[in-house]
Amino acid sequence: MKHVQLITDGACKGNPGRGGWACILRYGEHKREVFGSSPHTTNNRMELAGAIEGLKRLKEHCSVEIITDSEYVKNGITSWISGWKRNGWKTSTKKPVVNQELWMELDNLVAQHSVQWKWTKGHASHADNNRCDELASRAAEKQLSSDPGPHAADYSLHA
Repeated sequence: MKHVQLITDGACKGNPGRGGWACILRYGEHKREVFGSSPHTTNNRMELAGAIEGLKRLKEHCSVEIITDSEYVKNGITSWISGWKRNGWKTSTKKPVVNQELWMELDNLVAQHSVQWKWTKGHASHADNNRCDELASRAAEKQLSSDPGPHAADYSLHA
């Protein structure tokens, strides 16, 4: 089984506001940077988008180490999601889970791989996390995408 490292980040200029997400995929000596943006979104949606879009790029079952600086994403997928699913996608206070559609998509993608989640401090000494932050921020600011096209996901804030 291939071992892939997936480093992710999200950014938002205003919250809600213009958002950007980024991920770096590493396999052996290969490195791929992917990023995208949304005109009206939240930081949490962009953090989720980075992980989702990175996992979407994997074409076969892999061992994946996902590195994120988002405790929201790491705790959500490793701890909170089991309770949400058990409670019909409601929180412990019986409110609907925010970003449910993205959590469901992430959960489905994670199930296709052998995944280990790692948290890293943002804006610190992890070079790839810093690069993701740079790409996500630039995408949010300039509304850029490394993969434009009809299949690009919309991570806009849905009211």
